[in-house]
Parts: sequence; C-alpha cells; structure tokens
Amino acid sequence: MTTSSNPATSIQRAAVLGAGTMGHGIAHVLSAAGIDTRLFDISEDAVASGLKKVTGNLDKGVARGKVTEEARDAALSHLSGTSDMDAAIDGVQIVIEAVPERMDLKKKIFADLGAKLGADVVLATNTSSLSILEIAQAAASPERVVGMHFFNPVHIMKLVEVVRTEVTSNDAAEMALGLARRMGKEPIDVRDAPGFASSRLGIAIGMEAIRMVEEKVASPEDIDKAMTLGYGFPMGPLKLTDLVGLDVRLAIADYLKVELGDRFDPPQLLRDMVERGELGKKSGKGFYSWEDSARG
Repeated sequence: MTTSSNPATSIQRAAVLGAGTMGHGIAHVLSAAGIDTRLFDISEDAVASGLKKVTGNLDKGVARGKVTEEARDAALSHLSGTSDMDAAIDGVQIVIEAVPERMDLKKKIFADLGAKLGADVVLATNTSSLSILEIAQAAASPERVVGMHFFNPVHIMKLVEVVRTEVTSNDAAEMALGLARRMGKEPIDVRDAPGFASSRLGIAIGMEAIRMVEEKVASPEDIDKAMTLGYGFPMGPLKLTDLVGLDVRLAIADYLKVELGDRFDPPQLLRDMVERGELGKKSGKGFYSWEDSARG
C-alpha cells in the first residue's frame, strides 16, 4: 500500500461506523492524528451526541493542560458526522466498525462495505471477542479485514489489539498496526482466537471477581483494592465491569463459554444484575453506584 516505514501515513480519510462509547472515542483519536474522519450512525441524534462527546473530551483535555487549544481545534477541523452511510465511506482508505456486538449486524455491515468499497480499502472491526474470520467472510476481499480492538476510554487508553485472521493480508495488518501507532497507541499483534488476548484474560478475572462477590468473600471495593494495590492493576475488575457494561461482559462470557468451555460460565449474580437492569455506569448502578454519572 506504501513503502514508507509506517504504511498508515497514506491514510487521509477514515470512517467510523457507530457513534456510541467506542465509536466516538475512535473518531476522536483518528481526527487528533490529522485524519479526516466521518462519524456515522443511523440517527442524527446519535451522531450529534457522539460529536458532542468528542468536543467535551477535548475541552477537558485543554482545561487539564493535556491538550493545547490549537490541537483541539485542529482535531475538530478533521471531524464531521453523518447518518448517510454512502457519504461516510466516500473516498476513505479505512473503515472502522464499532457497532453493537451482534454477529448478524456486523456481517450485514461488512457485506455492504465489501460491495461498495474497492479491495484496497481496509475494513476493521472493533469487536472485543467475536470471530473476525466469520465477519470477514461476509465481505468481498476478506483478506483486507482486520480486527482493531480499542479500549475505553479510547482517547486515554494506550492499547489496541490488532487481530489478524488466517486470511488477513500482511498489508492490511501492517496498515492497522501503523495506524494504531500514528494515533499514539501501543498495538499488540494477535491471532484471531476466541476472546483474543485481552478479553479472554479480562473476562476470566472479571468472572472470578463476580463469583467472589456472590460468595461474599469480600466487598466489591475490597476485591478491587486487592487487585489495584496488590497486583498493580490501574482499575479493579469490578469497577471495570461497571464501566464496560455488565450486559456487554455477560454477552462476551456467554460467547467464550460456547467457544472455550465451562470455565467461562457467567456467575448467576451477573445474570441476575443484568436482568434487573443494573448494567453499571450507563444505568447508574452496578457493583458501584453511578447515579450522578448516569444523570449527566
């Protein structure tokens, strides 16, 4: 795609599909890297909300002295939003999909992208656990499909898992690795396997922490403190579960149970909390109270 040391330098325009928690964060770091970025969602309200969150995060960065006003303004000049898919993907070199974790939805989107975009356009999915090969097989030229699994909050977290399938071309994988570095991230190169590297380990720890709450071994706060102070985790597994969403973690655990066996069987407590609507920060309650955050 290019002979430069970083093949991602050829990327001038990108589209992000999905303006939710992950999508708007990915659009943020793309635009901050000087790439013209179009944020797409199916509703104008969702697009507007995503753009507003990017602006808010950049403003917070300025207020904290982490981002200059010039850098904020430059990032926003590279960012736009639309609810028109064709407009979003026009002229792009890469598309990053960040829609909900539903295989049927992702396959539909990749089939559409494969039909509309040339084989030289890299198609990336932000899935945290679903089979990328299955997603890729829905698209024309599945060799240009790669995983780019970002972490929340995207504009702060350094890690990106670049996941290659058995058919992913080296050009596509190198483009994704280079793009992650261009955005100031630290990529890891991972084979397409259930849960990849991070979700598989993260879910294992998270499920065991929930079992410990279920068995009244200790409070959520003390279990998290054990991991932050004892093992140097930046955040405890239960608070992280609240931030990711209990429903999201349950869906991943159910998938990993099917693929890898009963060691990923979700605790009944997690199922009960999701059924009650206790989804973590986004609902105002999970293992912690987030009522002020949910209202905001």
